[in-house]
Amino acid sequence: MTLLSGSSTVDIEAAIGSCWIVVQDVVGWPQWQHLLERVDVVERDDQGRPMTCDTVANAHFTKVRCRVAVTYEPPRRIHWRSVESEDVDALQGSWLLDPLSPSMTRATYELAVDPGPVGLLGRPLERMLRPLVVGRRAAELARVVTGHN
Repeated sequence: MTLLSGSSTVDIEAAIGSCWIVVQDVVGWPQWQHLLERVDVVERDDQGRPMTCDTVANAHFTKVRCRVAVTYEPPRRIHWRSVESEDVDALQGSWLLDPLSPSMTRATYELAVDPGPVGLLGRPLERMLRPLVVGRRAAELARVVTGHN
C-alpha cells in the first residue's frame, strides 16, 4: 500500500529544452531540491546518463536512503523507481514536461512512497509529509530554470 503520494505542477516561463536541461541532470538535483541531500551515480547508460543512483533524502525525522533506477524520455519525462532500500518498501517518481508554447512549459512532479508498516501513525504522518516531500518540487524547478532563487 502506498502511504504517501501526490503531485505538484507549475507553469514555467521557459522553453521545454531549458526545463529538460535541469530535470535530466540527476546528479544536480540536490542543488535545488530542498530535501534531497545526495545523489551518487552507481551505473550509467550507454549515453553516459545516470541509470542507477544511490540517493539520500532528509525526511526531517530520518534519512531515507534508496537506490533508484532512472529512465529517460527526452525532452518530456524522466522517471525513477526504487530497486533497493532498507528505509522504504517502494518509491517511484517522475517529472513530466508539457510545452504550452515555445516559451512556456508545464512541469509536473509526481512521487509515491510506500514506507512499509507504520501502524496508526500512517495518516497523520502522510498529512505532515506530503507538503514537504511533494508540494514544493515544481516551484523549486521553476526557480532554478528561470534564475529566480
